[in-house]
Amino acid sequence: MAGRTGAAQRPGNARRADDGMKLHRRAVRLDGRTCTVIGLRPGTAVRFGTNRFHGTWHVLSDRHGARVLGRMLWGLSYQARPGTVLVVDRPFLVPTPFDADPPDPVVLVPGWCTPFGRRAARDLARRLPLRAAPDGTVRWRTHGLDAALREEPDWERDSWRWAESGRVERTHGLIVLAPATPREARLWGLGAARLDPSGRFGMDYTFLGEWDHSVPGEIQVFRDFHRDVGRARRARAEILARPDAPSDAADLRPLIWRRHGAIGRGRSRLVRNCRPLGRRDAEALEAAGVPTLDSLAAHGPVEAYLLLRGRAARRVDEDLLWTLEAAVTGAAPRDVAPARRAELLSELATRTKRPPRAPGR
Repeated sequence: MAGRTGAAQRPGNARRADDGMKLHRRAVRLDGRTCTVIGLRPGTAVRFGTNRFHGTWHVLSDRHGARVLGRMLWGLSYQARPGTVLVVDRPFLVPTPFDADPPDPVVLVPGWCTPFGRRAARDLARRLPLRAAPDGTVRWRTHGLDAALREEPDWERDSWRWAESGRVERTHGLIVLAPATPREARLWGLGAARLDPSGRFGMDYTFLGEWDHSVPGEIQVFRDFHRDVGRARRARAEILARPDAPSDAADLRPLIWRRHGAIGRGRSRLVRNCRPLGRRDAEALEAAGVPTLDSLAAHGPVEAYLLLRGRAARRVDEDLLWTLEAAVTGAAPRDVAPARRAELLSELATRTKRPPRAPGR
């Protein structure tokens, strides 16, 4: 049917980031050749931003986005036939979480078997967003990634990539991530999938490409990615609404950054104003010495859950655990992935000396 973009995800699959996740496939003519373009399915609960800072192209997201991107890069390493590329385009793109600058589509290219020059980038950019119905659905296989994630990181082995020569560049409005070898694709994918912004600084990152006084690319994730995007949008709108708003981006961005910081330091950082948390739970957190989202993140959802369980006059269940995780990550409680729920229950079982059980629906 003309104009269709394909069937949307079922709600239960929208946040899947595991082996065999479903992606859409389309045949597209690029630079005179028929290529296979793989993309996310409508309804997939993931968002990315892009920007350039200090000479490095960044792909920005939250922890879930990094896991999805890691799966895509790892699966890319198994591509042996030329002509396959992966595309992240609207509606999976959002403005940057710093100043709400518009994002660029992201293209993943297996550099060892698929040439992707300026003419191919031009042809693809002209066709985006891909609105026609897909030609089919593929199961994106990532054999070995889960085992690699269970291993302790070997930073000397995984991070020093001088022998690799993958490229990260912007061409015709596309951010192109092109690992040079299957090994490099797996390194990039593993680095992305390991990112965890739940620590003290609320941020984590991994470099892409060969070091030459700087790196060409970086994947960066933020604990408050979605909230920061919202604040950046609000800050940009408020600055642009001023009659004296500068037209030059170099003058505009610092004003947005300052307004963004002022918004972030305000009431939006208090647990009492966090949408997923109910009033009683927020008041109990404040009474337990957890008044802000930063302090909640420092404690972690499991410790906060135990604090509330010890203080609550009512019975608390695992739904509260998902709510606390959502408050930390900026997601909705229903969007906490099954794998993450299992991790939380396992940590809770360790803390309480009880055997872990499967998460409820």
